Amino acid sequence: MADPFTALDALPRVRLAHLPTPIEPMPRLSAHLGGAELWVKRDDQTGLATGGNKTRKLEYLIAQAQQAGADCVITAGAAQSNHARQTAAAAAKVGLEAHLVLRALPSEPPAPIGNLLIDHLVGAAIHWTEESAPYSATIAQVADELRTAGKRPYVIPYGGSNAWGLLGYVQAMREFTAQARECGHFDAHIFATSSGGTQAGLVLGAHLAALPAECQVLGISVSDTADELVPRVVELTNAGAELLGSTWRASAEDVQVNDRYLGEGYAVVNAADREAVRLAAHMEGLLVDPVYTGRALAGLIDLVRQGVFGHGTRVLFWHTGGYAALGAFADALV
Repeated sequence: MADPFTALDALPRVRLAHLPTPIEPMPRLSAHLGGAELWVKRDDQTGLATGGNKTRKLEYLIAQAQQAGADCVITAGAAQSNHARQTAAAAAKVGLEAHLVLRALPSEPPAPIGNLLIDHLVGAAIHWTEESAPYSATIAQVADELRTAGKRPYVIPYGGSNAWGLLGYVQAMREFTAQARECGHFDAHIFATSSGGTQAGLVLGAHLAALPAECQVLGISVSDTADELVPRVVELTNAGAELLGSTWRASAEDVQVNDRYLGEGYAVVNAADREAVRLAAHMEGLLVDPVYTGRALAGLIDLVRQGVFGHGTRVLFWHTGGYAALGAFADALV
């Protein structure tokens, strides 16, 4: 039988991640919640400056920068951006300059702790902005300044979420299908979703892998409403399908987003986020951050408690990293 993922092998890729990442059971958390059998896909262990999901995306994005003849890369995010930290580390690893457009709120730049400390350690140049995501105007300004200085910048979008970046999660679903021969299949795949690239890659990968229609590929939104996020993921998914030469096109019905756990907004830690961070640590020795993986885990915990994922179901939680930022949220967690 032909491998439906073969088209990936012809595309430029720079190996950056420690793969495959393990899949582990979470028996104590499962027993504590009294519902579904919970497992975790450890994409926090991809290995690039504490790892995370963006490392998979950067394998394809850095390859594009190299193909373009770039000598520096630009990307953007919040002050504690996991994506910015991994991009800066990837650039250091392959010998490119990293320029990070980071949002300072208030305008005074925050103390260099968490991800921001790592940004400095790996040698990134920081450009502070008050612009909101996706930071397009500031990115364009920095790119113009670098070109004027004789540099050849390559722009990696906010979150690494474009047709090339999402291929990292098509590849991740390919990896999962091989691992499923040992750990078994799951009734649902749950993960944090924000800029949309991880979810788009998993949706496209699930189609290529022919996962059963009843298997949920469910993103827990940490920032945007489903009305905002679903069209973005559909557009990204279809751009990735086109890159791979697939004639399949996703529709809104193929993209599942739960936006009921947004609380007071992005990176505003609430009681459910805090409980999820503590439960993961206390029950499984697993570190999650309150912005992304902690909020997604909080959503999963609530869904188990509601009986949405009850006894007899198996759920795989994709841990997309982020614990490098924990120190920056100490006051909200302790």
